[in-house]
This record gives sequence, structure tokens and C-alpha cells, in this order.
Amino acid sequence: MAVFITSLNSGSNGNCYYIGNENEAILIDAGISCRETEKRMKRLGLSVQKLKAIFISHEHGDHISGVPVLSKKYQLPVYITAATQRFGRLHLEKQLVKRFKADKPVIIGGLHITAFQKEHDASDPHSFIVAAGSARVGIFTDIGIACKQVIHYFKQCHAAFLEANYDEEMLMSGSYPYHLKKRISDGKGHLSNIQALELFKKHRPPFMSHLVLSHLSKNNNKPELVHELFQRHAGNTTIIIASRNKETEIFSIDYDDKSPKKIKREKPKQLSLF
Repeated sequence: MAVFITSLNSGSNGNCYYIGNENEAILIDAGISCRETEKRMKRLGLSVQKLKAIFISHEHGDHISGVPVLSKKYQLPVYITAATQRFGRLHLEKQLVKRFKADKPVIIGGLHITAFQKEHDASDPHSFIVAAGSARVGIFTDIGIACKQVIHYFKQCHAAFLEANYDEEMLMSGSYPYHLKKRISDGKGHLSNIQALELFKKHRPPFMSHLVLSHLSKNNNKPELVHELFQRHAGNTTIIIASRNKETEIFSIDYDDKSPKKIKREKPKQLSLF
């Protein structure tokens, strides 16, 4: 059996992550346009008709800008908290608005989606774990720190989208004003390369097959730097760098319901995206 994952876009210009099985799929965030979502899924051979819902992590524009059109066009339910919808000023068709609560799974076909609260400068931010059979895929982006909740769920993941937003030296020596540097690095902003690496090194489960490093800063990071940093410690985990300009390939997270061990692994091919 397999779970299929791809990053359709990842960065401050838009975030959108696809997780699905043979029968249904969801998007975590929709921060690129409906047209771009369609184009990228088509290039990957993914059917939009297989999408069953969109889950929203928080109200920042790079996570919600494509939601209204995509939801209306395909009549996709949008799972979103009341505070996130209000502060994001999202106007959605009433019958398509669904609520979720932290730590209570939402079941969509063979997918079980569990939200949990995270540290970020938003009204009611959440991260997600998507389970299909025994496989677990985590989406850990826009997190200021690797809190106990993040660590708890990261340890369960066969694959994960993990934020590696900035290189500390590049951020501090760069052109951003002090207040923005502080906002990014103060524990409610974003995770640095080193913070992400420490989470990976200390808490990666032995069965984690794929790590998709996500939400890289355009000005304060470099894909090659991140890949080299993590590859040194990758072991049996395939390291992928999500692009801020196009989709990644589809990765198949194969698993056996009787065992959490991974069956098959692809070789990384993503540096050519940059």
C-alpha cells in the first residue's frame, strides 16, 4: 500500500501540499492560485477530481490565497477554524465550511487528518498529521520552535514536510530590518536550518523514508546549503528540497499495515528544480 505526497509550492510566495492514496487526496493549505494548482497537478498526472478537502493551517496569505476559487470551482470542503477564517477574511460558500478541533481526527475515506496547535504568529495556527493505514505523514511548517507536540508527532512519521526557513547567519547579516529579523527568529516565527536539523537528528524515527524540507526563505537561505546540511545526517532517509517555483515529483510512501517499516525508497532528484 502507499501514500502519495508532493509539494505543489513551498515558500513565502505560496504553500500547498498534496497527500493522498489511490482513492482520495487532500491539500494542506492552498496558497497558490487555482490555475497554478490545476497546472501543477496535471503535470504530475494527478486528478483534481480526487481531491476531497482543503485543510488550512493559518490565515497568512501564502497559505490561503487560492482557497476561495479552488473551493468554489470544485465544491471542495474547507476545514478551517473560526478564528483563522475570520482573520483571513475568507469568504467561502457556507455549506463548504467545516470546522476541526485540535487532536480530534477528521476522517476522509482512508485518510485520517489530525490537527494540533503550534507556535506561530497567527490567530489559531495548527500543524497536521495525515494517516493512511499505518503510514503517517506530517506537515510541520511555519513553526517558531519544535515544541513537545511537534516532537511527539515527528517521531511517528514515515514522511514529513519540515520547515527549514533560514540560515541564521544569512538572516542576521542580511538586509531585513531588526524587527523583522526578530519576528522570524523569536519562537513564533519560523524554524531555522539548525533547529530543523536538531529535530531531525534527535527525533527521526528509524522508519522515516522521506523528508521534504520546506518553506525555504528566498533571501535568507539556499537550497544547496540545506541539502548539504541534512544529507550528512540522512542515513536511510531520502532528503528532498521543496521548490518555491514549481512542484516536486510525487513520492510514494510505501508501507505494510502489519509493520511500520518502509518498503521502497526513491533517490532524490530535486536539486534540478532550482
